[in-house]
Amino acid sequence: MSDSSSSSPLERLVGAFRDGRGPALWLMGLLVGLVAGYATLGLRLGIGLVEQFAFGVTEETLASTAADWPVWRRWSIPVVTGFVIAFMLLIGDRLGLLKNFRSRGVPDVIEARAVGKGQIELKSGLYSALMAAISLGGGGSAGREGPAVHLGGTFASLISRLVGLNARGSRILLACGAAAAVSASFNAPVAGALFAFEVILGHYALRSIAPVAVSSVVGALVVRHHLGQDQIFGFLAMHQTHVWDFPAAALLGITAAGLAVLFNRGVMHGGSYVERLARRFSIPLWSLPIPGGLLVGLIAIFAPEVLGVGYEPTSNALATRYVFGELIILLILKTLATHITLAFRFAGGVFSPSMYLGAMLGSAFGLVMVSLLGGQTAGAGFFAVIGMGAVAGAVLGAPLSTTLIVFELTASYEASVAVLVAVSLATVLTQSAQGGSLFQKQVMRRGYDISGGSSRLVLQTVRVREFMMPLGDWTTDQIKDETCLYEDDTLGKAMGVMDAEQLEGAAVRQRGGEDPVIGWITKADAQAAYAKALAEISEEEHR
Repeated sequence: MSDSSSSSPLERLVGAFRDGRGPALWLMGLLVGLVAGYATLGLRLGIGLVEQFAFGVTEETLASTAADWPVWRRWSIPVVTGFVIAFMLLIGDRLGLLKNFRSRGVPDVIEARAVGKGQIELKSGLYSALMAAISLGGGGSAGREGPAVHLGGTFASLISRLVGLNARGSRILLACGAAAAVSASFNAPVAGALFAFEVILGHYALRSIAPVAVSSVVGALVVRHHLGQDQIFGFLAMHQTHVWDFPAAALLGITAAGLAVLFNRGVMHGGSYVERLARRFSIPLWSLPIPGGLLVGLIAIFAPEVLGVGYEPTSNALATRYVFGELIILLILKTLATHITLAFRFAGGVFSPSMYLGAMLGSAFGLVMVSLLGGQTAGAGFFAVIGMGAVAGAVLGAPLSTTLIVFELTASYEASVAVLVAVSLATVLTQSAQGGSLFQKQVMRRGYDISGGSSRLVLQTVRVREFMMPLGDWTTDQIKDETCLYEDDTLGKAMGVMDAEQLEGAAVRQRGGEDPVIGWITKADAQAAYAKALAEISEEEHR
């Protein structure tokens, strides 16, 4: 192979793109931002089209319009949607587009970054986005941001494959797609970039900052060009703060942690509980959206505010249009409706519901503060914003990006400081109570513990085949057969077996047939593979 000095300019340019070097990666980040921005815009419009077909209105007036409908209509639309989603789950499973009859979301993007070399399947990504548009447009009580992040990551993966980008560059582009999706969802480019670093990449390496930032800005510009510069909740004017507002924000943060823990536990365990019930009564998993739609429809009879993404009720809470009792009722019913929606296999995310619940909690908290302190507080609207940021940040495990969302929504330094206080407390308490963020726990259920950082992840992802010595001059007669490993065993298992049995080496077998011996590993080789993988990850996360 010729060196770079003898390569043509075109070859050097192609090499720069494939290696993800410098400006070439920035240009790819710009392209990802453009594509992911339009993909997110398309998802938003798709949800709106389904809402127009099902309800005759879009998200901005869905709850208030449905409140005037007869009971049968409020109930029937989620039920019909459940039948449609059930059919889509069945078809998706038959075509190999879904795993365990579930659509894809943010945990799949994190898993792709951690163990999938930054790659997401195009067909499954598009199919999950279609399911999300129908689920949410048809009244499912969940969020659109999670599906948007997965869709943005899907197109980022497609671009990295077309370019032939290496694994490190593919992971950065994956974060670019997530950043553009969040930025386009909230018209908040700074928050979109921070979300990608906090939740997807898990680091702030210098090499990734420019492409992620470019992608996030471009994603916001796409939406601003087509939909204008208005924020999703409008501009939130903040009243003058007082000395008691900041201690109260800390107390609200503690309260938000309790709500976040309850919400996360329902999300984490609701699906497995429903699945166990379904298997017990021999109900096929693909049919679960049908009873799920029935239950959501029953809740909507009493509270149409639970239908869909829920931006209108959230805006009402931020504008303090609800009394205390209404806020508590909507908080309880929205939590229940979201748990049912996700547990019964509708498509959707948790970002919007967590903001909804936080706004309701904060507004109720603010009403109490006003009754106690009168004019010596910034008001219920101030605490509604604080609660929205605190609950969302604690649920997502993204305190910085949610703080920046609040700042970009309010342009208020005081509100941002109060949110930072509340969300920091809420996030620490929530993760201490549940042993990690919601997304980390969801990925852990798939066999990968990313909460322990790179050192633990390497033990779970490096396989024996990657560092074993082929038989070569060895013969099977020379290899002791008492203890062996398989080529697809993890590095962690290999090191654990050799440490437990005090071995310096072990035979490696291939699965299938008579499980023939194909190689040999030593403890020294395993330790060297561990050190090499850690060094590569450290370089990626710090340069």
